[in-house]
Amino acid sequence: MTDLDDSPRPRGELTLKLLASRQDTNLHGDIAGGWLVAHMDQAAELAADREANGRTATVAIEAMDFLCPVRVGSMVNIFTRLVEIGHSSIRIDVEVWIRQPHERNSDELHKVTEARFVMVAMDDKGRIRAVRRET
Repeated sequence: MTDLDDSPRPRGELTLKLLASRQDTNLHGDIAGGWLVAHMDQAAELAADREANGRTATVAIEAMDFLCPVRVGSMVNIFTRLVEIGHSSIRIDVEVWIRQPHERNSDELHKVTEARFVMVAMDDKGRIRAVRRET
């Protein structure tokens, strides 16, 4: 994923669904980019934890571009898609799509951003471990 994908539909599994509220805004009244990144990280962790059968941690976030602002009242939908499992790492594509607060068509979603998250499996002491695979 080197270029921003402008596909018209979300790819992956719906992992988180949140309502953007006034307390999450920046100085201009839009939802802060950091709020979105934090929830994207949470979604990536949820997806990676399932694959690793345990704790994971983010080690990298690859290129991210914001396509449009997120307004208060928007329904934020975060989709995840497993890309690759390495020895101890898991790559997860994360896409954010929103439904605008006053959208007439409840199925109409607008893409906000996407990124690839690189997660590593961790043991109980915080050391990197191999990703457990089901046999």
